[in-house]
Amino acid sequence: MDVSGILQVVENSKLVYPNEKKVKNTAIGSTEAFEELLKQSQQDPASFWESVAQELVWYEPWKETITGKLPDFRFFKDGISNPCVNLIDRHVENGAGNRTALIWEGENGDTKFFTYHMLLAEVNRFANALKSFGVKKGDCVAIYLPNLAEAFIAVLACFRIGAVYNTIFSGYSEKSLKDRLTAFEPKVMVTADATQRRGKMIHLKEKVDHVIQEIPSIEAVIVVNRFGTDTSMQPGRDVWWQEITANMSMKCEPERIEANEPGIVFYTSGTTGKPKGVVHSGMAFVIQNYMYAKYHMAHQEDDVFWCSADIGWLTMHIWGIVGALANGVTTVVYEGAPDYPSKDRFYQIMEKYRVNKLFTAPTALRMLKSMGEKVLDKYDLSCLDVISLVGEPFDPETWHWTYETLGKKQISVNNTWGQTETAGCPIAGAAWLTPMKPGSAGLQFLGADVAIVDDEGNPVKPGTLGNLVIRKPFPMLCRTLWKEPERYYNAYFSQVEGCYFASDLALEDEDGYFWVVGRSDDAFNVAGHRLSTMEMESSVLEVEGVSEVAVIGVPDEIKGEVPIVFVRLADGFEETKELIEEMSNSIVSQIGAIARPKEIIVSDALPKTVSGKIMRRLLKEIIINGSVMGDITGLEDPGTVEQIKKTIGERSSIS
Repeated sequence: MDVSGILQVVENSKLVYPNEKKVKNTAIGSTEAFEELLKQSQQDPASFWESVAQELVWYEPWKETITGKLPDFRFFKDGISNPCVNLIDRHVENGAGNRTALIWEGENGDTKFFTYHMLLAEVNRFANALKSFGVKKGDCVAIYLPNLAEAFIAVLACFRIGAVYNTIFSGYSEKSLKDRLTAFEPKVMVTADATQRRGKMIHLKEKVDHVIQEIPSIEAVIVVNRFGTDTSMQPGRDVWWQEITANMSMKCEPERIEANEPGIVFYTSGTTGKPKGVVHSGMAFVIQNYMYAKYHMAHQEDDVFWCSADIGWLTMHIWGIVGALANGVTTVVYEGAPDYPSKDRFYQIMEKYRVNKLFTAPTALRMLKSMGEKVLDKYDLSCLDVISLVGEPFDPETWHWTYETLGKKQISVNNTWGQTETAGCPIAGAAWLTPMKPGSAGLQFLGADVAIVDDEGNPVKPGTLGNLVIRKPFPMLCRTLWKEPERYYNAYFSQVEGCYFASDLALEDEDGYFWVVGRSDDAFNVAGHRLSTMEMESSVLEVEGVSEVAVIGVPDEIKGEVPIVFVRLADGFEETKELIEEMSNSIVSQIGAIARPKEIIVSDALPKTVSGKIMRRLLKEIIINGSVMGDITGLEDPGTVEQIKKTIGERSSIS
């Protein structure tokens, strides 16, 4: 495999050491103490996870900390607790009930604030509402909501009564909604009359009404009255959230839950097109993300934390709900698009609420970078302390802009790697405790055992690109696929015996930092040379004026595959022959002539999910087939597909 381009990026990336004053203010107080904790967690994971779990509240102690091995394992066997108690009640009982827990802002400027005590009251009301419909431990609840405060409350209420929940992205089409409801079979569904995205009204309840007749498991639909739209309500089945919770008690006894019982089912894309229902244990999910968020974000009790993800993606559950509330901080929830109604809405929110801890996607930072420094200079972001990221490779160029321009070299930038299946991020840094390395995903984190192997499962030398695997279980790793245990094994454990196969290409450098370059199926072969999207995209992003890049490989009769580059330019830059040539030369100079793209296409927009991931698969479909066959309603702006088709149609050199 040709890795010269990646190795050049790795070799050029230098360690950036943390500020000593910041180190002393972390939970552990010194880099040496964290290094010792990291070492202990990997050499003796049982004692490490036992000490973490003991920081939380339990009704009955566990009998064994770790039992079994991949793919069948258990943590804290027979230990009895409740996730909601550890996210809310624990803080109220410790005297922090009047601390702000949740700040919500709508796209139209509406706001709501909840202290921990207020949040507990609303969670208990809604938990009692669910119980009034007969929902009990183990029953399924579907949550089809945007980023509303009620979405958080619904999740926490499910945790409280032991219901298994699934959140469904509110931008999904009726078909995608129906597919997930059919597979999940919920007893109760939670939705809203409508939501807004970029000022456009999206009627959620109307979508539900179109599919619900074919979902016989659903006995009740609870509807948040977000905009007071004219909404059809079926008597005996549909109820308004505000009405059913109004008379419910503010007290609800939490369910006693064994540490390995399922709490979350989250659907993620499958290679066959059928979504996979990833199952996570509720308590184990809370335990590990409590500890991981504490160190990934260097959380302190007075933090104002913002996770910019949508509730429809597990990122928000990991960071915005569990990671934040388990650590007792204030979490910000924003309903709308981060660049609407003005491009600087992202900055407005950060300044308004004095956000000091941010979790976002590399694409969001590239969007901010593209607006230029004049926009940034209007805002006082001196509060900013830590930015952590996940979702896709983070190019060094944007890393340096984030650290030097956005953060004025006064922040910790913590890139991470994780998947829906891993829940949190087993590859990452600890904010202010581990040196930063621009472009890398970080180190093997607390309690994790990850490795890079070849196609036969043999470990490879440092600096060698290979397959990323996990060799030992950790608490929040997925336990099975919903109603598909055989598919669970085939998807993740059939490739390398005894290991979880991530389907990501990566390498480990001489310093122990991991570089995840993309999905296995994102790599492509050019005349026998295997190239990754990450190395090509990083080289293009170094060209001044480039805001976002997506590289795909398309079939070629002679070379097998050739790269095509899609580019969105920053504000104030226009497509010129010289700029296109500079991008092409940057690729060739860093990787080699073999990587010279067949075409560089400048587009006003690229197809992205709400969480900021560029959907390269859709670009490839458009190039090869001239259209997109699959569902595109999961895109942040489905209209980008037609824009790109039009752009491509005007370029006769694309066949």
